[in-house]
Amino acid sequence: MSHHTWRPDKTRDLIGKTAGQSKGPGLQRAKGNAEHRFWSKVIRGPLPEQCWIWVGAIADDGYGRFYLDGTSVRPHRYSLALDLGLAHGQLPELMHECDVPLCVNPRHLGMGDRQSNMVDRQRKLRSANGSGLRFRGLPRAAMAARSRALREDLLAHGWDVQRIHAINAGSRVEDPTLF
Repeated sequence: MSHHTWRPDKTRDLIGKTAGQSKGPGLQRAKGNAEHRFWSKVIRGPLPEQCWIWVGAIADDGYGRFYLDGTSVRPHRYSLALDLGLAHGQLPELMHECDVPLCVNPRHLGMGDRQSNMVDRQRKLRSANGSGLRFRGLPRAAMAARSRALREDLLAHGWDVQRIHAINAGSRVEDPTLF
């Protein structure tokens, strides 16, 4: 079964389950400028308030990697720079409001510095001693594994809110939910 996925450029791509295919249609290496190449590696849900998930390279900390002019940059930073019309290097440190390391939706990103990030981390119980859902308090390797699982699931199954929520919560997709 194929799922429809809406892209930021408002084109409609089909992400299907295809045996032996590592990337869905429209996700092969994009030709052309950096912006086009960037958006070819983003899947977003049909609603504007949902995350836009990076499905390109993922580093060992669970955050995405995008190569721009031979340099590795964070996709969420590049997305916000595009949205604001700034050069990538002009952005200060950022915070994810949604706490999903692969999210590149500019509406989910806020300007901050290291101190405000640490305060936000404590407030959301994401410290190493905290608890809660999503990526909160996870060791680096576990964050990377969860990000890679999210990317692989999106590429295999398309946008499915229940599957995405289960992966972000650290649950197995097959586990029943109460609601």
